[in-house]
Amino acid sequence: MKKIEVLGKLKKIGVIAVVRAANADEAIKASDAIVAGGMKGIELTFTVPHAERAIAQLVEKYQGDSEVVIGAGTVLDAVTARLAIMAGAEFIVSPAFDLATAEICNLYQIPYLPGCMTITEMQTALKSGVDIIKLFPGNAYEPSIVRAFKAPLPQLNIMPTGGVSLDNLADWFKAGVVAVGVGGNLLAPALAGDFAGVTAVAKQYVEKFAEISGEI
Repeated sequence: MKKIEVLGKLKKIGVIAVVRAANADEAIKASDAIVAGGMKGIELTFTVPHAERAIAQLVEKYQGDSEVVIGAGTVLDAVTARLAIMAGAEFIVSPAFDLATAEICNLYQIPYLPGCMTITEMQTALKSGVDIIKLFPGNAYEPSIVRAFKAPLPQLNIMPTGGVSLDNLADWFKAGVVAVGVGGNLLAPALAGDFAGVTAVAKQYVEKFAEISGEI
C-alpha cells in the first residue's frame, strides 16, 4: 500500500528535485531550501558523501509533513539501495536499470525509477516491476519522443531527468510524462551559498507546474 501511496505522491508533486552537493550538510541545506520553496519531492543522490545520513536526517525532519517525499538517487546497486531504504528513502532512482536493485526494491515495496533510453531497456524494466521509467539523459531527446515511446507501450510512465528547465517544462508534460527531475538550474544558486536563491527558483517551478496542470 505504501508503494502505491508514494507513486501517487510523486505524480502529484510532478517536479522532483535532484540534489547533488559537495557534502551531506550542503545537501540538507539545499533540500530544506527546496522544500521551503514548495517543492515536496527530494531525490538526494549517492554522489553526496554519506548520503544515507543526509537522507535519514531529512526523513526524520519531515516525517510530520505527509506531502514531502524523500528518495535516493544515483543508486548503482542493490547494496546501496538497501542502505538507502534502511535510512528511510521512500523511492530509489538509478541512472540505468539493474535487476538486483529492482528485486530489492520490490522486496521492500519501494518504487524503483531506473534510467532508460531505449524501448528494449524500458520493456525489460517493466517486466521487473518498475512503475516509473526515468528517461535519462532527457536532454538526449526532444519531448516529442515520449509519444513515440508510448505508441508501442502506452502503459509507460515516464519521468525525464537531465535538461529539464522552466522553459521546456510545459512541453514535457504536454507530451505525456508523469513527472520530471530537475537539478542543475534549480541548485545553481547553492554553488555560491545562495540557498534563498534556491528557494526562489523552487517557487518558480511549483508555480509553473500548477499552471501547466491547469492547462492539461
